[in-house]
Amino acid sequence: MSIELAETERERSTVLDRSDGGIIAQVRLDHDDLVLRPTLDRVPDISLEPEYWTAGETGQTLLFVTARGAEFGGLETALETDPTIREPILVDRYPDRRVYRVTLTERALTFTASTAEVGGRLLEVSSSRDGWLVQLRFPSRDALVAFNDACRADGVSVSVEHLRVSDDGDDGVVTLTEKQQELLAVAYEEGYFDVPRGISQDELADHLGVSKSAISQRLRRAIAELCAASLG
Repeated sequence: MSIELAETERERSTVLDRSDGGIIAQVRLDHDDLVLRPTLDRVPDISLEPEYWTAGETGQTLLFVTARGAEFGGLETALETDPTIREPILVDRYPDRRVYRVTLTERALTFTASTAEVGGRLLEVSSSRDGWLVQLRFPSRDALVAFNDACRADGVSVSVEHLRVSDDGDDGVVTLTEKQQELLAVAYEEGYFDVPRGISQDELADHLGVSKSAISQRLRRAIAELCAASLG
């Protein structure tokens, strides 16, 4: 297709275009009734990463979530008693992680609808000791404010950890947070990247006062962001 024809096709399009600009935010969300929040309290050494949400035949919301950690017995006990979900099912098992399907209860609060309603898009979601860490892209600062207002209306606390303007063609990678920078600095100085390693993930966790699963998750995310920025 020629450049002139492509430009003509774009001119004729009636699709609303919000692909340029906008902002990318990393926020921490917390509320006792946020989906799986009770489980996060009971098994802080397990990290959870939602894969996707879907609607079931009877209208219920199903969530597939990946769990990473060393001990899954406590996790499954927590899932069975979590009031925000029901019918937890183990659907995949790997040496270092498991994938579960859960059905959300009426009590569960989510942030996906609020994100979509203001024109936002989820880039990444992961658990933490104090709620969910979420990376989102919004078409404008007003959309972020609207998302914040919607969350607060439900009693969900919103803490913005990182905010930047999205450039044209942005791939959605958020620059390193202060915690990620601190972790990489300590890991490098203590020889984590040396062969053989000068410090283990367990020792890094003790040094920084966080769980091993949090260290593993933060390392993977920080290294992935550095690779994306360098290779993208």
